[in-house]
Amino acid sequence: MAVAALYTQYNRVWIPDPEEVWKSAEIAKDYRVGDKVLRLLLEDGTELEYAINPDSLPPLRNPDILVGENDLTALSYLHEAAVLHNLRVRFAESKLIYTYSGIILVAMNPYKQLPIYGDAIIHAYSGQNMGDMDPHIFAVAEEAYKQMARNNKNQSIIVSGESGAGKTVSARYAMRYFATVSKSSSNAHVEDKVLASNPITEAVGNAKTTRNDNSSRFGKYTEISFDERNQIIGANMRTYLLEKSRVVFQSENERNYHIFYQLCASAQQSEFEHLKLGRAEDFNYTRMGGSTVIEGVSDRAGMVETQKTFSLLGLKEDFQMDVFKVLAAILHLGNVQITAASSERSTVSVDDSHLQVFCELLGLDSGNVAQWLCNRKLITTSETVVKPMTRPQAVNARDTLAKKIYAHLFDFIVESINQALQFSGKQHTFIGVLDIYGFETFDVNSFEQFCINYANEKLQQQFNLHVFKLEQEEYMKEDIPWTLIDFYDNQPVIDLIEAKMGILELLDEECLLPHGTDENWLQKLYNNFVNKNSLFEKPRMSTASFLIQHFADKVEYRCEGFLEKNRDTVYDTLVEILGASKFHLCAKFFQENPVPPSPFGSAITMKSAKQVIKPNNKQFRTTVGNKFRSSLSLLMETLNATTPHYVRCIKPNDEKLPFEFDSKRIAQQLRACGVLETIRISAQSYPSRWTYIEFYSRYGILMTKQELSFGDKKEVCKVVLHRLIQDSNQYQFGKTKIFFRAGQVAYLEKLRLDKLRQGCVVIQKHIRGWLQRRRFLRERQAALLIQQYFRGQHTVRRAITAAALKEAWAAIVIQKHCRGYLVRSLYQLIRVATITIQAYTRGLLARRRYRKMLEEHKAVILQKYARAWLARRRFQNIRRFVLNIQLTYRVQRLQKRLEDQSKENHGLVEKLTSLAAVRAGDMEKIQKLESELDRAAAHRHNYEEKGKRYKAAVEEKLAKLQKHNSELEVQKEQIQQKLQEQTAELRGKMDDLTKQLFDDVRKEEQQRILLEKSFELKTQDYEKQICSLKGEMRALRDEKEQLQHRLEEERATSEGLQGEVARLSRQAKTTSEFEKQIELLQTQKVDMEKHVQSQKREMREKMSEITKQLLESYDIADVRSRLSVEDLEHLNEDGELWFAYEGLKKATRVLESHFQSQKDCYEKEIEALNFKVLHLSQEINHLQKLFREENDINESIRHEVTRLTSENMMIPDFKQQISELEKQKQDLEIRLNEQTENMKGKLEELSQLNRNREEEGMQRQITEVPREIHTRERETLSGNIEEMQEASGHLKKQLEAASEVTSFQQEASRLTVENRDLEEELDMKDRVIKKLQDQVKTLTKTIGKSDDVRLSSGAKEHLGMLEYKREDEAKLIQNLILDLKPRGVVVNMIPGLPAHILFMCVRYADSLNDASMLKSLMNSAINGIKQVVKEHFEDFEMLSFWFSNTCHFLNCLKQYSGEEEFMKHNSPHQNKNCLNNFDLSEYRQILSDVAIRIYHQFIIVMENNIQPIIVPGMLEYESLQGISGLKPTGFRKRSSSRDDTDAYTMSSVLQQLSYFYSTMCQNGLDPELVRQAVKQLFFLIGAVTLNSLFLRKDMCSCRKGMQIRCNISYLEEWLKDKNLQNSLAKETLEPLSQAAWLLQVKKITESDAKEIFERCTSLSAVQIIKILNSYTPIDDFEKRVTPSFVRKVQALLNSREDSGQLMLDTSYLYQVVFPFTPSPHALEMIQIPSSFKLGFLNRL
Repeated sequence: MAVAALYTQYNRVWIPDPEEVWKSAEIAKDYRVGDKVLRLLLEDGTELEYAINPDSLPPLRNPDILVGENDLTALSYLHEAAVLHNLRVRFAESKLIYTYSGIILVAMNPYKQLPIYGDAIIHAYSGQNMGDMDPHIFAVAEEAYKQMARNNKNQSIIVSGESGAGKTVSARYAMRYFATVSKSSSNAHVEDKVLASNPITEAVGNAKTTRNDNSSRFGKYTEISFDERNQIIGANMRTYLLEKSRVVFQSENERNYHIFYQLCASAQQSEFEHLKLGRAEDFNYTRMGGSTVIEGVSDRAGMVETQKTFSLLGLKEDFQMDVFKVLAAILHLGNVQITAASSERSTVSVDDSHLQVFCELLGLDSGNVAQWLCNRKLITTSETVVKPMTRPQAVNARDTLAKKIYAHLFDFIVESINQALQFSGKQHTFIGVLDIYGFETFDVNSFEQFCINYANEKLQQQFNLHVFKLEQEEYMKEDIPWTLIDFYDNQPVIDLIEAKMGILELLDEECLLPHGTDENWLQKLYNNFVNKNSLFEKPRMSTASFLIQHFADKVEYRCEGFLEKNRDTVYDTLVEILGASKFHLCAKFFQENPVPPSPFGSAITMKSAKQVIKPNNKQFRTTVGNKFRSSLSLLMETLNATTPHYVRCIKPNDEKLPFEFDSKRIAQQLRACGVLETIRISAQSYPSRWTYIEFYSRYGILMTKQELSFGDKKEVCKVVLHRLIQDSNQYQFGKTKIFFRAGQVAYLEKLRLDKLRQGCVVIQKHIRGWLQRRRFLRERQAALLIQQYFRGQHTVRRAITAAALKEAWAAIVIQKHCRGYLVRSLYQLIRVATITIQAYTRGLLARRRYRKMLEEHKAVILQKYARAWLARRRFQNIRRFVLNIQLTYRVQRLQKRLEDQSKENHGLVEKLTSLAAVRAGDMEKIQKLESELDRAAAHRHNYEEKGKRYKAAVEEKLAKLQKHNSELEVQKEQIQQKLQEQTAELRGKMDDLTKQLFDDVRKEEQQRILLEKSFELKTQDYEKQICSLKGEMRALRDEKEQLQHRLEEERATSEGLQGEVARLSRQAKTTSEFEKQIELLQTQKVDMEKHVQSQKREMREKMSEITKQLLESYDIADVRSRLSVEDLEHLNEDGELWFAYEGLKKATRVLESHFQSQKDCYEKEIEALNFKVLHLSQEINHLQKLFREENDINESIRHEVTRLTSENMMIPDFKQQISELEKQKQDLEIRLNEQTENMKGKLEELSQLNRNREEEGMQRQITEVPREIHTRERETLSGNIEEMQEASGHLKKQLEAASEVTSFQQEASRLTVENRDLEEELDMKDRVIKKLQDQVKTLTKTIGKSDDVRLSSGAKEHLGMLEYKREDEAKLIQNLILDLKPRGVVVNMIPGLPAHILFMCVRYADSLNDASMLKSLMNSAINGIKQVVKEHFEDFEMLSFWFSNTCHFLNCLKQYSGEEEFMKHNSPHQNKNCLNNFDLSEYRQILSDVAIRIYHQFIIVMENNIQPIIVPGMLEYESLQGISGLKPTGFRKRSSSRDDTDAYTMSSVLQQLSYFYSTMCQNGLDPELVRQAVKQLFFLIGAVTLNSLFLRKDMCSCRKGMQIRCNISYLEEWLKDKNLQNSLAKETLEPLSQAAWLLQVKKITESDAKEIFERCTSLSAVQIIKILNSYTPIDDFEKRVTPSFVRKVQALLNSREDSGQLMLDTSYLYQVVFPFTPSPHALEMIQIPSSFKLGFLNRL
């Protein structure tokens, strides 16, 4: 395809413009080969005939679809104009400051704080591929970190750019990224120390310039060291070419280094008063630029930050103060006044205040400094000459000294930082961050700019070689034929500067000459290079400068000051003075031969590619140029040994305006930083590179059906390209990519657009045709209708006349009358027929109704008699049945009451005997207590005597100490007198010496200094003696105070002993009262025993009488023979109770025999009546009320009824007999008569039974009287026992008060144990009574058994407890918690089974009232859960299982705690299982904390599992196939663009969610907790997706919004399917849903802006603007969001008060709430699976 074919009408080109650099224009007429001009139409509508050269046509403009790309290499046309336009669209319109250009990251300084550097952004870029996210400095840092970790190779990030471009900030962000993603596990906080080095170096190395408020005036290379785990272990720093001249000179509107202004701002603080500083305006070195303040920056706050970072690095206050001393001395040195004594001599006053402060701070002699600031020493072979200096020379010497001091201080600070960042371990790898100045060219360029541009030449050479190497590797990897690419090689410029006899060597050579000058050196340059080297030129209009053609631009250097700056020497005399300083830091700076430490010497062992010249002369090696060349060579060796990553910082404008784009300045910087060179190298080969999948997806529309039918997509792409582009040289096929030459992608885009446009035209044609046809048909139908009505009306008007109207009226009248007659005739005929039919029909119906009434009347009569008979029979049967039940119930109730009475009588007797024994024991205890009281009184007396003796000894010792103290005071007065005499003598001597010094100052100066020193030493000695004496006096005072304190303590102890004696005396009085009470109780007990024995005798006599009355005709031997041996053992000792029960049983059996004789007669009728009982609800309710009144007898009645019904096995026959009874009425009447006769006999028997019951009632009343008496006596006796217990408790409290008497404590504990024993004995008596009651019940059941049949014993009733032994506790925890595997077990067990088992064990420990056992079990269980969670902290199933069981265990502790709020939903049986002895509320809180910890880890595991799936599934996957289209991605390929069959989809997200949900449900997790977990997951899905959307401009399109909306609908369907709509999970997706809507909605008019403002309430203003700025059309048919529309939306959003945070916090956790859900499972019904291996547990 010819190039001219692209220059057709409507295509656009770029033409040069003096203001905008390049201006866009549209071709108005097709270009043909040979045309001299090109007709263009500018954007403002003007036409232009642009003269062209056929060999260099104007560059074509890229299609709009390619504009704004993340990578400049993705552009089809690669040239300067396309690069500038792409950067303008991204920076000025989309507000995106980062853009890739191949391997370079172009960073534009926004001059505005942007919310794109938070920790959330760091975590979003962490682990991502470089092409997957929008360009960012974090993406470059992540790529370097990833390559270091993957390849174990050192990396470098090279940040360059001119001043004000943002180099320092970019380097700082890169280091912050490494510190965040690679935090070490130690507590050394190495990352914080590495970051803390930045504020320090910025304070001492950065300054305000006209271009930048925080300009770095030095180069810095920071090596961040990592260990084998890729964690930071330390760092090291190298600096390059500090701008020392700034210390003594600043241009207008510039400042000195920040640290000076920070010191001046903090001068009034007490810690800096000794520095004698003032305002910055008071010092020459800080006021020279006229700008001492930076707007919006607080220098005082900067000083606080500097001190804080010093401390963080471990540099203490002494170190800081030494640094501040040196800095203050430099400021005072700049204020030293140098006056001109003559034209050749200058002087400095010794009394100069600033000179005095300078010398005082640095420990110097002011006279020497004043002398040698104005003179210099010349040493020749024969003599030493002192030569005075002129004032300019002296000022230069002073400034040189200040620069030298600051340079040494800067190196010292950097060295200290490196020492603070040193590490003990071995460095595995490192990442270097190079923050270095970019190419500089000013109006006046001096030695500093020369060195900077020299460094940039070396870096550019390294960059070009690296780019060339990457291109070659890419071609070789894809098997593309390699062709040599012509790229700019700047080796000639480097040779011009550093080669033998180059500029630097000539400069060093000139510096060696004593009379060398800048002019001589410049003349040598002219002689050696003019007309001999094309890169070196002599200016036409100047003889004091030279020109060098650098790779970026041609720069003119002025030679003035080159030699002086290269020498950088200070006069030797000043160096010697400073080297002899008393201030250690100053002396260290100016040692003769300091050996600077080289932290990089051991780490770097590689050799230079080119041999570096090593001159022999010592002075030559110490020049600035030589040092810089050596350090630069070392830097290049380091960079060549690492994998470099490039960041080019661009300054968009010189006015520091936010998001203002100055095309001229940016184009200049792009040329200087090598970006355009990268573009040029890429454009020469195959700049556009597409994978086969991307090409197939993008250009599938250009393929034919036959081509699409091929199975291999790679072959399809080849066939299509051969057809579309005939010139095979325009593309190459690689293994995975297709390589296109420049412009070919634009051509393919044009073909694609034409195809789409053609398709649109066809669609529009058919739609418009259909619309027109439909419109035509509607109009035709309307026209026909109008014509019809019009023609009809016209015809009517034409036909109507007067005669015609009369004829028509007559005809109508005739028709009216004729039609009326015919209708009336028809009506009469119909009416007659209808009446006749109705008469016959009504007669027929009346006759039928009469016959039916006759039949129904007879049936009613029959029904009446039949129903009456049935009702009477039903009533009789029910009455007979009720009487039988009442008889049985009353007999059994009588038996029960007799049993209870006998049981209580025996219990009372036994309890009274036990109380008598208890009383005897209490008497013995009281006697023992009396003896103990006597012993306590004796002890008290001994303690009083000891206290008196101790008090006397203390008073004696105190008197001795007071005497010694008075002697010491006398000695002190003598010493003070001697000291005063000596000081008086010394003052006299001092006066004499001062007189002699005034006579001859020079001779006596040294003696005066010696005398002052000796005087100071003596005074120090005297002061030390005084201090030591004062210390001794203080010690004596302290000893005195201690003795007094001890005396007071002894007094307090004696008083305490006296109080104890008083208490013991009171206790002795109370014992007598106790004795009286005990005697009274004894008498009462004797009376009670007598009364009880009499009552017992009366009771036995009455029982014998009752037994004789009931059993007159009963055979006792026969009953005994029927009882077993076990039954006889349960009988009481007298046998009377057994005979009573046998009598009652005899009466019961008489009735049973009578029932048996009647059973054969009417059992069928009884069964029939049972089926009718359901209809008699009132009678049944009445019976139920009777049953409830006697709950204790209810069970026996049920057993009797079930026994009777079990014997009736003929229920099916009864149903058949019911039908037979209706046919055989006569038989029923006969049987009814028989039943009435039988019932009469039965009523007689019942009346006899009633009389017997009345007699029994009388006897029962007789027995209840002594029973009440016994009850009252028992209550009084128990009251006496409680009083004794209270008395013993009171005695116990009194004994505990005497806590220092050991014997009383032991006695109190013994009494406590005895009281417990008494309580246990009482409990034992109660158990004996219960045992007797059980024996009575057993006897009753035995008598109730039939002669031959015994009822089988029922199943055991469990108590819901698990018995275990103390030694089995560890085994229980091991098997139930630590070794339990939930998989395969949870399916076959109830939810929370381990928790229920643990609680049943807790109940057992509670029932034993064993606190230690319960505490041990609870602690072991909680520790076991913690351990199993810790061991499986990444196992989701295990975490889910134990999270569920922890919640179940917590709920069990609440449910059975006995608290009312937790017992509301319990069944009565569950309430019986509550804990009785212990309150476990503290353990509930501990378990709740453990559950929260498990929940957080549980959520973290789920998030870690699902997070890698979210972005591929929610954002990258195309749920709606065919609506998205891939765009070219340039050098940084998207990882998702590869043909990855294992890529995650939306189904993967849903499957992962379903897995989480099913696992939680299987493990029995509470539904409310499941909802909370799902809500947290949905929040994570929404937040991660939205954060990724913010950072991926290529995803911000209308079609992607449709995809996101579709994926959200899938999630909503999942919630609905799992019945989780009320979990509030859907609401967490609202921000993402609104973002998807925002991508789809129209964004043109003002109403659209208002709609966005109203609808997007869940998105912040920053997020809405970010989406609008990032909106990227996929096709040319879509339009970009205009900046004016974005401003409209932003104006509406200004009223919102939301956070300015861009990213959502993905680590946010909703507060978890644990619901209380009582367990529905009964503890006694729980079974333990054998797989748990808990056979040692026993169910109780």
